[in-house]
Amino acid sequence: MIDIAIVTLLLFTALLAGSVWIGLSLFATGFVLLAVFKSNIPMDVFAGGVIWGALIPKSLLSLPLFVLMSEVLVTAGLGRSLFKGLSPWLGRLPGGLLHVNVVGSTLFAAVSGSSAATTAIVGKVSLPELQARGYDRQLAMGSLAGAGTLGFLIPPSIIMIIYGVVAEQSVLELFVAGVIPGLMLALLYMLYIAFHQLLSGTQPQVARPTWQERANSLKDIGPIAFLIVGIMGSLYLGLASVSELAAMGVLGALLIATVMGRLSFSAFFGAGRRAVRTSAMIGLIIVGAALLNAAFGFLGIPKAVAGLIAGWQLSPFILIVVLLLFYAILGMFLDGTSIIVMTLPITLPLIINAGYDPVWFGVFVVVAVEISQITPPIGFNLFVIQSQTGESIATIARAALPFFFILLGFALLLALFPNLALWLPGTLQ
Repeated sequence: MIDIAIVTLLLFTALLAGSVWIGLSLFATGFVLLAVFKSNIPMDVFAGGVIWGALIPKSLLSLPLFVLMSEVLVTAGLGRSLFKGLSPWLGRLPGGLLHVNVVGSTLFAAVSGSSAATTAIVGKVSLPELQARGYDRQLAMGSLAGAGTLGFLIPPSIIMIIYGVVAEQSVLELFVAGVIPGLMLALLYMLYIAFHQLLSGTQPQVARPTWQERANSLKDIGPIAFLIVGIMGSLYLGLASVSELAAMGVLGALLIATVMGRLSFSAFFGAGRRAVRTSAMIGLIIVGAALLNAAFGFLGIPKAVAGLIAGWQLSPFILIVVLLLFYAILGMFLDGTSIIVMTLPITLPLIINAGYDPVWFGVFVVVAVEISQITPPIGFNLFVIQSQTGESIATIARAALPFFFILLGFALLLALFPNLALWLPGTLQ
């Protein structure tokens, strides 16, 4: 077993160091493991079967649709509308317009499913506006990095779709399970921002908006609120499947972009091209990880690891702590999709044996993956903010550090109180 682990680690590391795409690196590693240690397997037939099996789940159909919906909304320029609409409501709170990063990310997360897209569309407008108004630059970048991760937790979530497919769990239940944790995490971010600004005393003063100005601002929030109500209402009432929700979301995004006068043929073509590129990347990772996990299964690695950890006789909570640290470290080197599809065949049986619900574990894993979005050197949210600010990754990572600890603490809170994720799905049954 040690020789298999060494070959796996060395080969995968070498491929990544050689700038080979993650999906191809996963596929090649699995292929070599089977060719070396199970040479009697007809690899052409076996690999073809694995690829087909990885891509046929019906719920995967929703993934490219949600990606397209997100790209259309980015094209529509909702970031400026969100900032303009939220400013009259949030400017007088402790923390002021910094809360736009959190509330704006929460709203956009509810229609995008992508952490990087949420960070990009909110940050493109909020960071220059906050800097122009004299807000703490470090806190502005850190709050955006942390709040952007909500794109993974608040439904519809692309990562949750992938977890549901790999773990064979209901994507609808996972979506509903992410609602309360997502809103609670957003609230924790806002509380931290408020206390930080109250203690530092650096919040710029803003004029008190009139109720007329607040009423007028609602038209800027209205389009995205309409889309959120449509998606979340259909989700909770069970009026549509996940794929139907995704199709409704694309149609709603197209209507919003059309009404706002920001949907040209070239813009729609560009959004579609970016959606195809992103979906293909995710599909390649799913296929590569499927072959690697099949290789692990043939070689008995999940069973061996489960037996090793069982021998440690860890309590369920300590097991969760160990897994959280494991995911946090892994997130420093891999993206969230790769982390989930690579580790789930090993970690999910451990969690079920420890008495945890697989739907709850889906929410927990998503929070753990959120941590990977703001940890260097691979944290995607850090790169998005770097492209917008020109700051170094180290500077942005330091700014995001408080939100990293909030995520860690929230993951442990979920372990102590699983009903935070399970109560709402339970009302559907």
